[in-house]
Amino acid sequence: MQEYDVIVLGTGFKECVLSGLMSLNGKKVLHIDRNSYYGEESASISPLQELYRKFKVPGPPKSVSRGKEWNVDLVPKFFLATGQLVKILMHTEVTRYLDFKVVEGSYVYKSGKVHKVPATEEDAHSSDLMGMFDKRRFKKLLHFTQNFDKRNPRTHQDMDLDKTTTRELFSHFDLGQNVIEFTGHAIALHSSESYLDQPCMETIRRIRMYSESLSRHNYSPYLYPLYGLRELPQGFARLSAEYGGTFLLNRAVDEIVMENGSVKAVRSEGKLFHCKQLICDPSYVPNRVRKMGRIIRVICLLNHPVKNTNEASSCQIIIPQTQLNRTSDIYISVVSYSHSVASDGMYIATVSTAAETSTPEKEVQPALELLEPIMQKFVSISNLLVPNEDGRKSQIFVSRSYDATNHFEFECDDIEDLYHRLTGAELCFGRSRQVSHNSDDD
Repeated sequence: MQEYDVIVLGTGFKECVLSGLMSLNGKKVLHIDRNSYYGEESASISPLQELYRKFKVPGPPKSVSRGKEWNVDLVPKFFLATGQLVKILMHTEVTRYLDFKVVEGSYVYKSGKVHKVPATEEDAHSSDLMGMFDKRRFKKLLHFTQNFDKRNPRTHQDMDLDKTTTRELFSHFDLGQNVIEFTGHAIALHSSESYLDQPCMETIRRIRMYSESLSRHNYSPYLYPLYGLRELPQGFARLSAEYGGTFLLNRAVDEIVMENGSVKAVRSEGKLFHCKQLICDPSYVPNRVRKMGRIIRVICLLNHPVKNTNEASSCQIIIPQTQLNRTSDIYISVVSYSHSVASDGMYIATVSTAAETSTPEKEVQPALELLEPIMQKFVSISNLLVPNEDGRKSQIFVSRSYDATNHFEFECDDIEDLYHRLTGAELCFGRSRQVSHNSDDD
């Protein structure tokens, strides 16, 4: 009979991060996955032929002969240079297994056109998103967030920031609707309008994090690993293995054995593995999760950069919901051969959003039009699943499905929340250092 502190089912990004963190904490960890590859829902598909097979699309065309040069993320996301994920990577030293490259641009959609997101005073000065007076007011807001210190009331401009809503904060700086839109959605990365009536501290923190991330790398605040996101679960799996974690890939999970409402063991191919705690993604426990919505993702293969992005080989584009009379934003992420995820001169652009109607593909049409001409599209619609309970009683801790955003901030919130429920402790980091990246980006 084999006993473990923690059993992890599935090698998705979040499961691998938690597996690495638990191993780092001295726990005896067993990691089981029914697939022969890492990543689960957030896997990267390679070679390219596999992507066509997965989506049952005939191809690829003869012109795309070097299929092994492709690594296509099913759930593409970037990370902010000073964001949560970078702190986790630095804390665990998983950075030694990864190489990063800066994403070349950050854009926002307005009136049918793509514009650079202004996040510095210089950008504001040259931005075509604002008139002269708005530029001045926006610079004042940037100046305020950068100099803000919670402990120093002199930096609060006579506002009680625990009570002031974001709407009132924006009103204090007399910002116009255009400025509020790109600030809230493309800089503070809020995915709906509800933030406007919540305390403004969170928005100040997010604007500041975006600005600080941008100041690290100039082009944009985002980073992305060479060879795609599959490097992330693999890096954390290596960390777990280094600290004694055991991995069983390509293994069926037959049953989760319970006793008095609490997890006791996992039965896999006739063998019983005992554990005190279980971590898994929703697919392993369909009776313990509920559907909160649907996500549409459209992976597009292109042989050209996206128009109006300054020929960027990688970029992020956000379409704020108000631009299309929606309740959720649409996200576009673009990566290419420059990140070693596609053949020379080729691009992978992925459109994602929360589906709001019974015809999700129609909803993303304006985003797809920005990418034309598209060589090939791969459409997926998946359920957004969340756990029914916090896991403290059953000791089964279930991650949420990946959301439609194309950055990792909300997924890291889920990791921190799971970690807190698993251990009773907050996930704390030492001082975050800078992630090194290729010198050709400076």
